[in-house]
Amino acid sequence: MSLDSKIPEGPLAEKWTKHQFNLKLVNPANKRKYDIIVVGTGLAGGSAAASFGELGYNVKSFCYQDSPRRAHSIAAQGGINAAKNYKNDGDSVFRLFYDTVKGGDYRSREANVHRLSEVSNNIIDQCVAQGVPFAREYGGLLDNRSFGGAQVSRTFYARGQTGQQLLLGAYSALSRQIAAGKVTMFTRTEMLDVVIIDGKARGIVTRNMVTGKIESHSAHAVVLATGGYGNVFFLSTNAMGCNASAAWRAYKKGAFFGNPCYTQIHPTCIPVHGDQQSKLTLMSESLRNDGRVWVPKELSVSEKLRRGELKPKDVAEEDRDYYLERIYPSFGNLVPRDVASRNAKNVCDEGRGVGETGLAVFLDFRDAIARDGEDTIRAKYGNLFQMYEKITADNPYKTPMMIYPAVHYTMGGLWVDYNLQTTIPGLFAAGECNFSDHGANRLGASALMQGLADGYFVLPYTIGDYLTGVPIKKIDTDHEAFTEAEQVIKDRIHKLLNIKGTKTVDHFHKELGKIMWEKCGMARNEKRLKEAKVEIQQLREEYWKDVKILGVNEELNMTLEKAMRVADFMELGELMVDDALDRKESCGGHFREESQTEEGEAKRDDENFSYVSAWEFKGEGAPAKLNKEALVFENVKLTQRSYK
Repeated sequence: MSLDSKIPEGPLAEKWTKHQFNLKLVNPANKRKYDIIVVGTGLAGGSAAASFGELGYNVKSFCYQDSPRRAHSIAAQGGINAAKNYKNDGDSVFRLFYDTVKGGDYRSREANVHRLSEVSNNIIDQCVAQGVPFAREYGGLLDNRSFGGAQVSRTFYARGQTGQQLLLGAYSALSRQIAAGKVTMFTRTEMLDVVIIDGKARGIVTRNMVTGKIESHSAHAVVLATGGYGNVFFLSTNAMGCNASAAWRAYKKGAFFGNPCYTQIHPTCIPVHGDQQSKLTLMSESLRNDGRVWVPKELSVSEKLRRGELKPKDVAEEDRDYYLERIYPSFGNLVPRDVASRNAKNVCDEGRGVGETGLAVFLDFRDAIARDGEDTIRAKYGNLFQMYEKITADNPYKTPMMIYPAVHYTMGGLWVDYNLQTTIPGLFAAGECNFSDHGANRLGASALMQGLADGYFVLPYTIGDYLTGVPIKKIDTDHEAFTEAEQVIKDRIHKLLNIKGTKTVDHFHKELGKIMWEKCGMARNEKRLKEAKVEIQQLREEYWKDVKILGVNEELNMTLEKAMRVADFMELGELMVDDALDRKESCGGHFREESQTEEGEAKRDDENFSYVSAWEFKGEGAPAKLNKEALVFENVKLTQRSYK
């Protein structure tokens, strides 16, 4: 089918302004008659729910945590981009747009990215007005720092806890609307299905995570802001509760899934340290402003470091390979995440990695401390250094950090048009839950920007345009569509609880993660991807025969919660492999071994793969159908990315 992205006509810089004027409006008296469901309370969901409430809509907000302020946006560390050009170093809306399109390896929509760049400045003003304590220069002006993929300083930050501070700003706005009675908050509640009536999204079915009660909620429109699916790999930087079930349920009800194989590998993660580890910890990309990445030049030196016969500080300067500075002199340690990750893997594959496993590289602050003083570095990164020392027992002021790439963010997600509406009318997706703005690789400090842009400055306009065509009359949850959806969920829970197998949910999740990381991770080829598809199918078959779930539904049952999520991860993992098999090119962090330059860099194939993959569910057991949205570039020239 032909996908209508609803991108407005006209010059790029005028599209959003003209589109806003052309959108239909709901008058204030009628807004009080419309109900909107928002699932997720991170930056995208929290800001959207607060904005809808402020506009006068009746909002129901859902999260599986015990408080909206525990959403995973809290874990973002480094900062948020905006084209303010406070440093007077040449930044502009167009440069932010260009850097984002280029950083995404030319696999994102121009119109969406330019809109994101336009509203970025409004986001900073909004957050400052909310009291977000951004770092400031000595004169009181907001400070900026550099991030990967850019040669200007445009990243606003609050030490190493920017996500937490931004979320508190959105949470305060949301709390105001809760107190005003415009937002009804449902905590410890997990969405398990979306309800479609007459072809439109009209509500959701949830499970009370404390009592196990299955409940239905109706509305005139539904917004999913449930984050990404990085936990399909088991080990990732995501919180352990992060999952893909809401988006996956929507996919199985008719919402197309865009670019599922696009997952971001973050270069600055604390390396894996054992088989019993349940998650990974991210060290902010901001550390690459002052930290220098290196490994020994010689294998023999790396071996001595791994055996503990040599300490990092004892490796002479001439024996160190600052490989990012050597290979990419223009950007150095501030190359985009995908480039930094792939090169870290390369030097470790050569045997020059450090740490007990050899799967680590150094991030060294020796020179920065000598240049600026320890107090300056402590003021910039003190909480990050403290976190690293608590986890590893190494003091990064005295010895280099060790880092290695890990799954972090997902650029894929539910396909949405310019209005952030999925292929199901009335179902919208915001933030990391949708695919729209980052292409094949997200630049650092752009996730917070997109979440708040969607919630504060895009959805409040576009959802009204949709609601003008929806009858005001409410649908009761006694409707048969809700009854049927509830029964499907109850049957699924009953089936899982009655398997009574011998292996834990985590056992299957770990096995899935190994398959995905080894065969659909940073490096891929056709042979391993085909193997992965078969192995996932076999693992899923075993799961439904031998998974062990204790307890019952009618109680707090975290094993049951995870069992449902892992079942969805297995199906999503297979779709990710299908998408990776189709995309026979290297782009972003997705290195297809059959497609590389003579220098071993990623090689895109613009002639055959300049499109968004939008996968359509065709029924249980049937292969998904691939639909394509052609990407048209009128304002940037498609070139092989170079950061040298």
